[in-house]
Amino acid sequence: MTSILGISAFFHDSAAAIIQDGEIIAAAQEERFSRKKHDPGFPAKAVNYVLKESKLKLNQVDHIVFFEKPFLKFERLLETYVAMAPFGFKQFSLSMPIWLREKLFQKKFIFDKLVELDETFKDINKLKFSEHHLSHAASAFYPSPFEEAIVLTLDGVGEWATTTVALGKGNNLQILKEIHFPHSLGLLYSAFTYYTGFKVNSGEYKVMGLAPYGKPKFKDLIIKELMDLKDDGSFKLNMKYFNYATGLTMTNKKFSNLFGQPVRDPKKDLLNDFHMDIASSVQAVTEEIVLRLTRNIAEEYKIKNLCLAGGVALNCVANGKILKEKYFDNIWIQPAAGDAGGSLGAALDYWHRELKKPRENFKDKMKGAYLGPRYDDDFIEKKLKSLRAEYKKISPAEISPLVAKELANSKTVGWFQGRMEFGPRALGGRSILADPRSEKMQKELNLKIKFRESFRPFAPSVLREDVSEWFDLDYDSPYMLLVSEVKKSKQVKMSDDDKNLFGIDKLNIKRSSIPAITHVDYSARIQTVHKETNPRYYNLINEFKQLTNCPVLVNTSFNVRGEPIVCSIEDAFNCFMGTNLDLLVIENFILFKNQQNTTLIKDYKSKFELD
Repeated sequence: MTSILGISAFFHDSAAAIIQDGEIIAAAQEERFSRKKHDPGFPAKAVNYVLKESKLKLNQVDHIVFFEKPFLKFERLLETYVAMAPFGFKQFSLSMPIWLREKLFQKKFIFDKLVELDETFKDINKLKFSEHHLSHAASAFYPSPFEEAIVLTLDGVGEWATTTVALGKGNNLQILKEIHFPHSLGLLYSAFTYYTGFKVNSGEYKVMGLAPYGKPKFKDLIIKELMDLKDDGSFKLNMKYFNYATGLTMTNKKFSNLFGQPVRDPKKDLLNDFHMDIASSVQAVTEEIVLRLTRNIAEEYKIKNLCLAGGVALNCVANGKILKEKYFDNIWIQPAAGDAGGSLGAALDYWHRELKKPRENFKDKMKGAYLGPRYDDDFIEKKLKSLRAEYKKISPAEISPLVAKELANSKTVGWFQGRMEFGPRALGGRSILADPRSEKMQKELNLKIKFRESFRPFAPSVLREDVSEWFDLDYDSPYMLLVSEVKKSKQVKMSDDDKNLFGIDKLNIKRSSIPAITHVDYSARIQTVHKETNPRYYNLINEFKQLTNCPVLVNTSFNVRGEPIVCSIEDAFNCFMGTNLDLLVIENFILFKNQQNTTLIKDYKSKFELD
């Protein structure tokens, strides 16, 4: 049996994954164990976990593959500084010593980190390097159910590439086209993330969530001034407005002057209509570029299957529009589309391309993205006792009816069962669940449980067989990466006064029979739930359906703002006690908030740095 360990690290969302004879055994992000959101460090805890799951010691692993090539990245940085000299000297003087001291010799650095984990690990030649965008593309194509597909990767930047088109066929994967740094759709979106006062590489999804509150007033200005956009979707950015290539910020004064307002200071400046219009505009531009790209590659290559990877592939609004255009019959998106997924892609690429191993059984091989740790009842009970928790153990058959009844009575539930999800979405393994029929639930979840901005939307989990009855979609969306409208028959018609509302005032209008998951533009980020991959979660939703005639639940990640999704029993209990959650369900154990020792209640708002 051949085992391959994949590692991504040192930028953001460090992760580890392991495969055995091509089968995905385990994958996890370091942040879940370290409790540091988007942890960029060496993923020591994640490596230890995937080794444990595969029942291997590090010295028993056959190959270890890092997700990118440091020398190529160093080349890009050096060439950028030389080309733009004397601009960027400050950043050059800060970054070069680190590169010359550590990153340029990353092979030795990674090897030393591995030895720290297992002193018997001696063979540095086991350590290999993939290319960043090849790792992304491999993470999307090889686990996909397609024998042949076009693979589109869109992100910030790897070594040089920011956008790539690849052709996957059988076990072969070949990059055909590239757009190079500094011209980057991911960095364009991050620039607007920075401009609207959110954290880069963290707050991009907030911009996407904010977009429907505004109007795309600046779309034409962005396309005219900030880029040269071609009909085929290729583009170049006008770098006189950006600072990320050689500076310490994403944008400069020319950028602010163009739009007429300075960068928002999140500590002082409230979000207003301008920021909503800016968010709406960059989202519209992103969609325009993505749709031009996908139309072009569909027409050029005449292949009906599309795979997506890279951070931009997490833009589920754009993904939904690709599907709706029907240039491709089938779309598959890697659930850990960002850098975390590069760890898995690096391992799979080595197995199929370097070792020339064939692909077999063309089906989704991600196992629902349930690739993280799980815990047995004995372990859970010992932990709960040590935490002084009040709990009740019940049979698996009793759980779904009991929890469904509580949900139908407007109770909020921390749902912790099975293996933890790989990627940024909670998919019914580490989720907070609620009743989507409640008009007050969105606000309540945001402000009293998640401790985050009120405008943030929530996603629906819906039984796969019922999705087309409730949403304008009849397609698998197991990873919550497609947005579609709520079915017209479920929508509530707005009055003329409602239609004239702008910005955050839109939030309080009931738009459908499931208002808690209906965004202000009638859209929803959909997860289809399948009995094959998550039977317990499926059964819970089905029980809720029997009680309410509604096969939908609110599903948001089990965490608060700034906190990584919970991983351990302690994480789950602490979050439960630090928020207004009513119930906590950990496998076969149920905990009611009103039965807990009040001295265990924690101040959870200030525990994590706001993202």
